[in-house]
Amino acid sequence: MNFSLSSLDVGIILTSMCAVVAVGLWAGRNQEKSVRGYFLASGRLPWYIIGAAFVSTSVSSEQIVGTVGATYKYGMSIANWEWWLVPIYGLLTVVFVPIWLRSRITTVPEFLARRFGPLCADIYSWVMLAAYVFVFLVPVLYSGSLALSALTGWDFYAVLWGMVVLVAVYTTKGGLASVIWTDALQCLMLVGGGVVLFFIALGKVPGGWAAMEAASPDRFHLYRPADDPAAPFPGIVLATFGVFIFYSAGNQVMVQRILGARSTWDGLMGIWWAGVINLLRPLVTCFLGLIVYHWIYVMNAASPLQDPDEAFPFALRYLAPDWGLRGIVLAGFLAAVMSTVSSLANSTATIFSLDVYRRLIRPDAADSRLVWIGRVASVVSLVLAALVAPSVAHFGGVFRYFQNGVTYLATPFISVMLLGLLWKRTNYAGALFGLIGGSVITLVVALGAPWVGLHLHWLYLAAIAQAITMSGIVLVSILTLPPAESQWRPFHWTPSALMRYDEGAERPWYQRPLLWWSIYIVGWVYLYWRFW
Repeated sequence: MNFSLSSLDVGIILTSMCAVVAVGLWAGRNQEKSVRGYFLASGRLPWYIIGAAFVSTSVSSEQIVGTVGATYKYGMSIANWEWWLVPIYGLLTVVFVPIWLRSRITTVPEFLARRFGPLCADIYSWVMLAAYVFVFLVPVLYSGSLALSALTGWDFYAVLWGMVVLVAVYTTKGGLASVIWTDALQCLMLVGGGVVLFFIALGKVPGGWAAMEAASPDRFHLYRPADDPAAPFPGIVLATFGVFIFYSAGNQVMVQRILGARSTWDGLMGIWWAGVINLLRPLVTCFLGLIVYHWIYVMNAASPLQDPDEAFPFALRYLAPDWGLRGIVLAGFLAAVMSTVSSLANSTATIFSLDVYRRLIRPDAADSRLVWIGRVASVVSLVLAALVAPSVAHFGGVFRYFQNGVTYLATPFISVMLLGLLWKRTNYAGALFGLIGGSVITLVVALGAPWVGLHLHWLYLAAIAQAITMSGIVLVSILTLPPAESQWRPFHWTPSALMRYDEGAERPWYQRPLLWWSIYIVGWVYLYWRFW
């Protein structure tokens, strides 16, 4: 469902992309002189940049198109994927952030190597390198290019390779500093344009939100029963300790934003700021679907959609005015794709340079050499993903491709990480069982359950696999020698870790994380009470 773009729309899109590249080049100046500068932005990132980058990195084209379509089909429960963040971010800030920053690690594989042993780091490095290119980058590039091509009528391959070139220009130049500052700009573009479109579209519904809720009250609930095909609430709760926390706390792409923080306080407040922005995110990624549903089924203003994924282009075509808003929204849409792509390319470069090349190939490599290797790795990852991207259609579509891939990846890794941080008895043998045996367990559960007639939502399958994997890690660790104290102590979490969050600095009451987190939690609780 493509539509014509005015000269103003095209001008807005091109200007926005030029602004992104300019900001990336500006932010990355002089960052290539050292490893810490290139890969961790010299540890100088403020909280507001971290939070904005955290949001923009986690939103991409398949999510925008898919969640708007899913909300059109299933209702407000899809917003759980955006709003169910307090438990996840709570675990991230209470357990992970203090330890990540206190130990001054540069990558997740470094944590695994120091906590358990080098083979655990190697497994993470090689698996995640392959995953970032073929499980994360490929569907993002494919879906972003396909959606933008369908919306604008532009050639798919021109969009695909155009994005690759633009991202490569600033990502390879300035490393994490370029990526994260452009992420912040892209977050502003995405949220700003999406919120404006939502309220303009809502204004075209007589009676507004209240009228939509009164017309279809069953569709305006966050809670869905355990057998719901789209968003079973018990499954979402279980995923808090599995797939969801892995994506935010065990995924190098997200962790790298925290590792670049100028202080632990900035890291904690950055996650808080991401949570606040995410309270608005359903307006961009979900609630347009509610408006389109009401427009079609209640107002009878159009024919039902053949494919739910047409809901987002439908909103742009029929509900967006002609004064440039389509260009603003599409610029935000493209920014979301570029943000995720640049972050994945940068994290691929970081892991390859620091955890593969420096540790396994050239331990004595100079900083300048590692930065150069990182640039090459970024470009190679982008080119490989772009070459493979068109084949996604043969794997059952973007959502099935991405969903299954992330599920298989997350369970073994987060099982090992959680026990490694919370239980000092977790040892090398237990970790190896979790990473290797856990991968086998996850595949057996995911593929074997349907074979024996057990048809469960993938969230439940992941939780079952995680429970078995963590039980196995505990058993193997008990049956083998305990780790040395020097291995577990730097990474062992205790409540006292929260008391040292600000490196001893005294801050006024209005800068205390507990205050702002309390306000955020109250707002979050109200939303779940209001729409339960």
